Amino acid sequence: MNHLELFAGIGGFRQALTLLSNDFNITQKTIAFSEIDASAVKSYKAIYNTENELEMGDIVAFNQDVQNILSLPNVDLLTGGFPCQAFSMMGKQKGFDDMRGNVFFQILEILKYKKPKYVLLENVRNLKSHNNGQTFTYILESLKKCGYENIYFDIFNTEDFGLAQKRNRVFVFATTEKIENFDFTSKTVKNIFSKVMKSSSLLIQQSTHDILEKAVDEKFYLSDTIKPTILSNGTKTYRSKSEINPLIAKPLTATMVKMHRACQDNYFSDGYIQAVDPIAYLKTTYTKEELYKQRIRKITPKEAFLLQGFSTECFEKAASAGVSNAQLYKQAGNAVSVNTVYAIMYYLFVYLNLR
Repeated sequence: MNHLELFAGIGGFRQALTLLSNDFNITQKTIAFSEIDASAVKSYKAIYNTENELEMGDIVAFNQDVQNILSLPNVDLLTGGFPCQAFSMMGKQKGFDDMRGNVFFQILEILKYKKPKYVLLENVRNLKSHNNGQTFTYILESLKKCGYENIYFDIFNTEDFGLAQKRNRVFVFATTEKIENFDFTSKTVKNIFSKVMKSSSLLIQQSTHDILEKAVDEKFYLSDTIKPTILSNGTKTYRSKSEINPLIAKPLTATMVKMHRACQDNYFSDGYIQAVDPIAYLKTTYTKEELYKQRIRKITPKEAFLLQGFSTECFEKAASAGVSNAQLYKQAGNAVSVNTVYAIMYYLFVYLNLR
């Protein structure tokens, strides 16, 4: 199975496919990858052996010459978490009027010429409802025009697949093949995956307590000056309940290095981190004043990688390549969750034995 990874980031799709192939002896190879961010490319090439693979770089520039597309080896599986800023609930929701949204059309160019049998795409949950559903309908119709009559989609939550993070994303699976008795739903994939999850080579987490390091650099701790802002419930124009020590992490964001309020990012007290029984610890209710007196820190880049299903080894390879903490946070926040992709690919290529 020849795999092409577009908008690769740090290779969430590739990592899932690699682990799956090791667990179930599936022959596969990533033949090319596309990523425009230099720091992400540095991490990607540090984590994976990309020798003899085509580094496509900026997909827009690559696709300007059709010969570049035609020269690609045959592709069986195309994956990509295409940039979500244009559709995100946190953005201005300009959709295809925004160039960041227009990169979707670059996927179509490759599909038109290479016709991979399978396509697996990921994006923010809000993509389905953007512009009253018209954007998503346009995406599905565009895929059909490229010859993909069989298109399936659903919302998948990372928390359901062995990672301690609540992260809802829409996955779209398109194929040129007609599949009998096919049910591409999160519920079905979760039920089937649950039977092999514990025996897989994936990271499996019950809660955030599983991945928090007992001792980290002091720079990750909040100063007494910033604590009131981080723990604040907001202002007159913005109100939300800021809580720390979540058993299941809030969705990681690409901008978490900036430290938003605790209603948006993940913060933990030393009491929770060091607790033998974190659930028992959380039964104690603390006032804001009592919280201000505790040592509180944000998650580290390594912990962010772990919450996305990337191993300590993956993180250390990226960090050793000289990638800054700020970029590592961004890369983790932008990544696709490895376990979720693994579960979907297990359903497709092991349980259903698609080839």
